[in-house]
Amino acid sequence: MPPKTIKSSNELGLTIKKRRNELNLTIEEAAIKAGIGTKTWCRYESGESIRRDKVRGICKALKWKSIPEKNDTGINENVDFDEYRKSETWSAYLEEHFGKYAALSFVIGSDILLDEINEDISALSKMPKGSHIGESPSSFISPIMPEQFLVRYDYEFMIALRQTLIRFRDIAPSANKIIAHRVIDELVLYLIQEESQFFIEQIELDIGTNAEDKYIAWSQWAFKIFENMDIENFLYSDLYLLQPNDMYHFDNWFKQQFYTENNENN
Repeated sequence: MPPKTIKSSNELGLTIKKRRNELNLTIEEAAIKAGIGTKTWCRYESGESIRRDKVRGICKALKWKSIPEKNDTGINENVDFDEYRKSETWSAYLEEHFGKYAALSFVIGSDILLDEINEDISALSKMPKGSHIGESPSSFISPIMPEQFLVRYDYEFMIALRQTLIRFRDIAPSANKIIAHRVIDELVLYLIQEESQFFIEQIELDIGTNAEDKYIAWSQWAFKIFENMDIENFLYSDLYLLQPNDMYHFDNWFKQQFYTENNENN
């Protein structure tokens, strides 16, 4: 597998420090926004290696879309797919139907999402009962969850979200078809796809002449599983204020609604 770090670089460290100063952030403030410790942030500014799973937090704190000048940061852009296929979360189903980058997307995205959920669960466990992830200053999950129901994402919900993710990770190596029966299933698969995008875009994809078609295959595999884009239309747009009787309202997220026996017989 490619290294899990961006190699040490004094130039990158200085760039991070300069950007922090431009935003008028103290080291402590930047570290909180990034979800890391102040000592860790100081090491990054001094040019030490950065773990890849911490890159998103740094970009969030510094309002970057990606680490600048990626070709000079030491990111290994060669993907050893034989190594990734050894992963316990490699999905032969995704590879067969949507290509190897879709399967890679699942491995990377589900790893990132699991780490982020665990961090939010840990933070919520130290907060008063009834607290939600929007109240945690270092939450990675809150900015990527549907905004309408932010106050509903409490400790118990995050546990249920993690259980749903783990179930899909357990299914992946079986080569069985991946199916979303509930809104929470769709949400988890959608978040996996989204969380992987930043990291895959850091990799130089050798996808040949039909680049656009192959890119769409890996970057939209979740929508192809759902056979629609309803989750994005209903939960991530400003077009709808969902009511309790709406399929995508939070009250219905854990109900089996899609691809059930009744659906298939209609």
